[in-house]
Amino acid sequence: MLQITIIAVGKIKEKYLTAGIDEYAKRLMPMAKLSIIELPDQRLPLNPSEAELKQIRDLEGQRIIAALPTDAYHIALDMRGQQLTSEQLSAKIDDLTLNGYSNIVFSIGGSIGLSDKIREKADLILSFGSLTYPHQLMRLILIEQIYRSLKISRHEPYHH
Repeated sequence: MLQITIIAVGKIKEKYLTAGIDEYAKRLMPMAKLSIIELPDQRLPLNPSEAELKQIRDLEGQRIIAALPTDAYHIALDMRGQQLTSEQLSAKIDDLTLNGYSNIVFSIGGSIGLSDKIREKADLILSFGSLTYPHQLMRLILIEQIYRSLKISRHEPYHH
């Protein structure tokens, strides 16, 4: 069975987001095994310098790298990445599974984004557009798109 792992920096405190994530996780169960790894985020100082921001991104990036399984295909979410339609993401996941990948990992950085090391280590950098989303909301959007992709793969209707 396909293993999907989401590695995300930061804890989700908003109940409406956790309810949505839980709902899509439940819907995914028949199609894939889902794991969500929440990593602690670094505290941001008031008015941080660019050097402080880079240091925080690097520390969070080290945590993501430590959590990455060695045998997985790694997709990092970054607004500077490649944009795919839902159908293209579905085809990408299909292609990966046909080529022997049974473990796909998505990583979401913290509130100030991903470190360069994560972008370098990723097999694919995926963008959900040039709009900026809160990283907590991005987790819900991502899990919904994974669900949608797997429904497309199975040629099943999706109305939600």
